[in-house]
Amino acid sequence: MQERQRWLLPVILIAVVVAAAATMVARELYATAATDRQSAAPILPSTSALPVAAQPGPRDVRATQDATGHPLYETVRQLLQTYFDAINGKNYARWKTTVTDDRVKDMPEDTWRAAYRTTQDGSIIVYRIETGPVGSARVLLTFVSKQDPADAPLELPAGCIRWNVIFPITDVDGEWRIDAGATGASPQHDRCQ
Repeated sequence: MQERQRWLLPVILIAVVVAAAATMVARELYATAATDRQSAAPILPSTSALPVAAQPGPRDVRATQDATGHPLYETVRQLLQTYFDAINGKNYARWKTTVTDDRVKDMPEDTWRAAYRTTQDGSIIVYRIETGPVGSARVLLTFVSKQDPADAPLELPAGCIRWNVIFPITDVDGEWRIDAGATGASPQHDRCQ
């Protein structure tokens, strides 16, 4: 019996030391990962608007921390970046790669070129991504468009417009695309201040 107790104490001590060391390593790894996440976290969008002369603002897609935490964020960011780059670069062929066939049917090239003739978009901020039924999601975002007032929506003929929109997106054969639909058809928009 005493022989058994002799080796039991060292085994227990070794187990306690190993557990303590593992805890310290795990704590250090967690702290490092948290620091990495904080340094990669997006800057919250500014509540102050850019002067009209500086609009439409930066052309890169940005996001709130809520949006960047979504598993689809990087896919959505790339999709939106390509979408807005196509509009800013007047590249219809590239724009078609970001939208569903229904959107293409709704906006053939001549209509698209007329609609975006003078448009430049920027200050693009994704606020939220909400996953819907399988293969679908909604993206809540804002952006600024600057255009000739003649090319602006009839209800708001302004040279600079701040848009609040919900883009429905859908998985089409393994690729996410911006879809046509009621959520994208009636955006809120105001004149830039």
